Amino acid sequence: MEQGLLAPETLLWTSLMSALLGYGLYQALTSQTKSCSENRTHLADSQSAALFLSFTFGFSPVLKTLTESVSTDTVYAMSALMLLAHLVSFPYAHPSPPGSLSLNAALFASVCLASRLPGTLHTFAMLTCALLVFALWPCLLQRLRENAPGQFTGVCAGVCVGGVGGLGSQSLGGAVLLSLALVSVTLICPLLLVRLQRHKDNIHGPWDEAEIQEDLSRFLH
Repeated sequence: MEQGLLAPETLLWTSLMSALLGYGLYQALTSQTKSCSENRTHLADSQSAALFLSFTFGFSPVLKTLTESVSTDTVYAMSALMLLAHLVSFPYAHPSPPGSLSLNAALFASVCLASRLPGTLHTFAMLTCALLVFALWPCLLQRLRENAPGQFTGVCAGVCVGGVGGLGSQSLGGAVLLSLALVSVTLICPLLLVRLQRHKDNIHGPWDEAEIQEDLSRFLH
């Protein structure tokens, strides 16, 4: 969007369709309860989405000028640092809850980057997409891992391939580094962990808990 290669309207419509598809899939994977409870849940979700979109659209002009007095290099450095904090502090066993460090760091980085876009509609589209990626997408992946582990593996592989391909369209070196990082984390490190188990040894000494060696069967009669 900063280079004029993507219109904010296109990103907004894509985010809207992705959100509707993801919400439908999330509801399909969720165990069904009573119909009246479902209606209240859907209504509450719709109200929350409308409230967020309204506030984000209203504050977009403010967010657009939030970092005008800060240099672009500083904004990029802060964004990179916050995204790194998001990766380090993300609770990978469970989706990131509201108010967590990882989610706040990712949204702060998104606000910093959105403030460098040319218009308020660009900022609104950027923040909407950031919410889908950093807040809602992990919840859908968690539900997919719990209820459809076979499909979860395929989705993760697709996300990795898509990430490498998207980064490769901007930087070939970055795509190579990302590929090496993914291969190391998902294949090489677990393989080394399994291989090193054969060299594991327990050292016994006086610091161990006391173990009763005497035959106590005579006390059981």
